[in-house]
Amino acid sequence: MPKQSGDHTGTRIQEQRRLAGLTQRALAERIPYSYSWLTQVECGARPASVDFTAAVARALRIDVTVLTGQPYVTQLQEDRLAELVRPIREALDLYDLGDDSLVTARTVAELVSAAEELCARVRATRLHAAAVALPDVMTELTALCWRSPTTDLWRALASTYRTAHDISVKLGYYDLATVALDRLGWAAERAGDPCLAAMRQYFRGLVYFREGEYSIGLRLIRSGHGLLGQDGSSRAALTVAGQLHLGGSVLAARAGQAGLATDHIARAREHAERVGDASRVHWLNFGSTNVDLHEMSVAMEMRQYDEALRQAKAIRLPASIATSRRAHYFMDRARVELELGRSEASLKSMVAARRSAPEQTRYHPGARETIRGLVHLSRRAPEPLRAMATWIGM
Repeated sequence: MPKQSGDHTGTRIQEQRRLAGLTQRALAERIPYSYSWLTQVECGARPASVDFTAAVARALRIDVTVLTGQPYVTQLQEDRLAELVRPIREALDLYDLGDDSLVTARTVAELVSAAEELCARVRATRLHAAAVALPDVMTELTALCWRSPTTDLWRALASTYRTAHDISVKLGYYDLATVALDRLGWAAERAGDPCLAAMRQYFRGLVYFREGEYSIGLRLIRSGHGLLGQDGSSRAALTVAGQLHLGGSVLAARAGQAGLATDHIARAREHAERVGDASRVHWLNFGSTNVDLHEMSVAMEMRQYDEALRQAKAIRLPASIATSRRAHYFMDRARVELELGRSEASLKSMVAARRSAPEQTRYHPGARETIRGLVHLSRRAPEPLRAMATWIGM
């Protein structure tokens, strides 16, 4: 059976609580969870769910990564992903340095196509391949934007910044993800594209979803809708608006605003009915299936686990759905099944997530906590669980 490491989210919460001079009861009074829940998490008897960790981080006024231990450097080094982060960071820092005569750039058409391919690779969770190719594409586009700027070039450069954000988030480098979002805003302004600017607000809202500051996240969602303004009737604008509503739904659910969450889901569904399958519009994966997945997430975030599982069972994922969304569905379902004491089903869902997107699953903090919870519940862990725990870094 895998050994329960003493270095996990629960022990980090205990350490940070003590550094803040708080007893367990004092901390429990500051979060929407019971004293019993907190004590179980700290001793490793209960997994630290993403929402629980966010609540503690907010109460202690620290970054959530202090508690999750991200980025998971050991596993990143094993997968040779850590060495790819620095080139991305350096390419992001070229934005305001002007043209570089030493850069030989591909044609505009080739670079626009390369930027699109990077988005496709991330959606397919081919993170290593995307991270390898990204710095060169970003560097060449930056040079071309300074040499002969056009709207198409600025949009393509903005797309690479979005890809840098997505890769950084999935690998746990949230500081780098914030830099990428700043660059996205810079390029969106030069492209004169309100959809890109609104998308940036959506991603910024998700930062506060992760950090537990839901009121700020909801303000960013409203800001995103405002940026779309009068140009809100195009297919692209409707798609971005729909995605903003999906972001608003889970933020509202975390904030305990059930009515607002329901309203956001209803508005998103209206947009999905109007645009149809818009999964490739800005690569947001927007469509009716994504609305269903977020409706399930709303129930889960509000701890309505029976309802969340009912919805999960009713969802039929189309073959065309992005691999990243498929894996996320299985990870969410595994968490719900664990909360309901369905260990065998939870493990099956985690295996499905790993099979769908191994890189994404290995670096997702929620996946780690679910596996930890399954290990704790097992008197004698079955071989698939032992293998999963070893693979994920326990």
